Amino acid sequence: MQKSSEHRSRRYYACVYGGASARIDKKHLDEITRLGAIIAQNGFSLVFGAGASGCMGAAASGVREQDGYVMGVSPHFIKSFEPIFDCDNTVMVDTMAERKMIMEKHADIFFIAPGGIGTMDEFFQILTLKYLRQISAPIVVLNLDGFYDSLLALMDSLIENKAAVPEAREFYDVVTSVDDPIITDYFSSIKNG
Repeated sequence: MQKSSEHRSRRYYACVYGGASARIDKKHLDEITRLGAIIAQNGFSLVFGAGASGCMGAAASGVREQDGYVMGVSPHFIKSFEPIFDCDNTVMVDTMAERKMIMEKHADIFFIAPGGIGTMDEFFQILTLKYLRQISAPIVVLNLDGFYDSLLALMDSLIENKAAVPEAREFYDVVTSVDDPIITDYFSSIKNG
């Protein structure tokens, strides 16, 4: 009986990796704001890199608009590069490695939103961790308007050139819209599983 009670009170986290750049196309930012709303509407909290701009800020705004819980993780030095979102819980750390470790520890599902070098670092880290069976959380690549076509082609090339195992394709899902039912199916299975 106690186990069931603990299960119901558990906070579920969706981790959104995405760029902080304000130059990201507005149509992508609008989609990521909708993703944030979908996260909160499905009873999940957000854990992310704490940025207030770009896809990071869009995801947090979408969660906040639905009265959801926002946890941001940021190294102290990042403030000189980007503004920090006013999170419900902001965890300040010393390194990018600590930032990723905390987000990985909390995440029940990962979303790869449009982003740049930092987002690629995060994607390849969790992909590697999944391959090494250190995490089992779903990874969903948001290939909005073909944003990640080149990334997916790179993955195909790595597999074709035998630098990555063919099973690597099974470690993540690719969707072209935040309305894809795969997303809500994952939310349901995580909460019920």
